[in-house]
Amino acid sequence: MGWRSIYRYNMKNKNIIRLVNSLILLPAMTTMSVPAIGNNIQNTQVPQVALFQQQNIEAPVLFAFNQEEDEKLKTLKAQGEAIDAYFKKYDMPLEGTGLKMAEEADKNDLDWRLVAAISVRESTGGKFACKKVKNSFLGWGSCKISFDSKEQAIEVVSKNLGGNNPKTAHHYDGKTVKQILQKYNPPSVVEKYADQVMKIMSDIGPEDITTITTTQAEA
Repeated sequence: MGWRSIYRYNMKNKNIIRLVNSLILLPAMTTMSVPAIGNNIQNTQVPQVALFQQQNIEAPVLFAFNQEEDEKLKTLKAQGEAIDAYFKKYDMPLEGTGLKMAEEADKNDLDWRLVAAISVRESTGGKFACKKVKNSFLGWGSCKISFDSKEQAIEVVSKNLGGNNPKTAHHYDGKTVKQILQKYNPPSVVEKYADQVMKIMSDIGPEDITTITTTQAEA
C-alpha cells in the first residue's frame, strides 16, 4: 500500500474512531423518535449496535481501530526518536523536533526521514541555519523566508514537498523521494544533492522502522 493510500486509510479510521468514541458516551440504549402507525410519533429504544449498522461498520472492525491507532502512534514515536537520536549524536540544535517531523511526514505522505535529512544537508541540523531570517534551517526560499517557529518551518516545507500546496504541487505531487529532491535543489545547482540527502536518510534509520533500540540510537 502506497503512502497516499495509507494516509487516506488512516484518515478514514480516524473518522470512524471519532464516531465510536462519541457513541461510547451514549447509554447502552439510545432514545430516538421514529414514526409509529399513523401520524403519531413515539419514542423507541434503539440499541447502539443499530447505529453502528447504519454507518456500515462491522463490530470486529470497530475494536481493531483503537489497536491500529496505538500501533500507528508507536511507529510515529519510534520515527521521532530515531530522528532525535541522530540529531543528538551529532549535537545538532534540532534535537527535539523529531516527532514533529514524523507527524508532518505522515500527514503529507512523505518518507518520515526526508525533512530531517534535508535539514542536515542544508544547515547541519540547525547549526548553520540562515541568519538573515528566522528558523530557516531547511533552505526553503533560499534564506529569504522567515518562520515564526521551528514547528512552522517543518509544517510549511512538509506541506509543499507532499504536493499539498496548490502553488507548488506541480513540482512535488506524486513524485518519488529522488524526484522531490531534484526539484528542491536541482542537479544543475548541486549535482549530487539528492544522493547526499538520501544517504543521510539511510543513516537516520530504515524506512519501515517501528521501534528504536539503544544500539540504533548510539550507532
